Amino acid sequence: MSSVLSLSNTTVERSGKKILNDVTWSVSSDQRWVIVGPNGAGKTTLLELAADWETPNTGSVVVLGENTSSEDAEWIRPRVGIASSGMAKRIPVSESVLDAVTSAAYAAETYDEIDIRRARRVLGEWGLSGREEQLVGTLSEGEGKRLQLARAIMTDPELLLLDEPTAGLDLGAREELLAMLGAFAGVATSPAIVMVTHHLEEIPAGFTHALVL
Repeated sequence: MSSVLSLSNTTVERSGKKILNDVTWSVSSDQRWVIVGPNGAGKTTLLELAADWETPNTGSVVVLGENTSSEDAEWIRPRVGIASSGMAKRIPVSESVLDAVTSAAYAAETYDEIDIRRARRVLGEWGLSGREEQLVGTLSEGEGKRLQLARAIMTDPELLLLDEPTAGLDLGAREELLAMLGAFAGVATSPAIVMVTHHLEEIPAGFTHALVL
């Protein structure tokens, strides 16, 4: 399988402190990785490198064949889906669920029928059928998490990054989301997945590799 993410001797330093130190790691297109480790270990920074939101001080990060230090981020980012609390804050609470998902892939005020059909299908896959016209701000915590995933997948990414996707959920909502993630990970046509979590019991079925920081 082809490589979708490769770090070579990568170090990230902020204010004289090394957040990541000399990390070498690769992810291929058929793999589903979970990253675990304590607070401050650099888990989220690793995702930011993969999303081309962060540039290493030393070493290299190659995403989908492009070196993030030299390639324009606008070429890489549309090919990487990301679901995180930071991305969730960018979704207007007054926007409809359908528009929130459709606009993830198409920066426009109006959409073609084929785009809307795809958005409805993705919403259905993540248990949000019947919520299309509901405002984002009225969703439950669990529904909001699934909306983040639907937005990330709407772009048909080659790499999917998940930053603590079950954080803040009660037990029932957490188990429901983990089951959905496990089913998605088990589909051969799904993209490579990298997921950050603090808890080993939150590793979905179908994940194939683990990185401990």
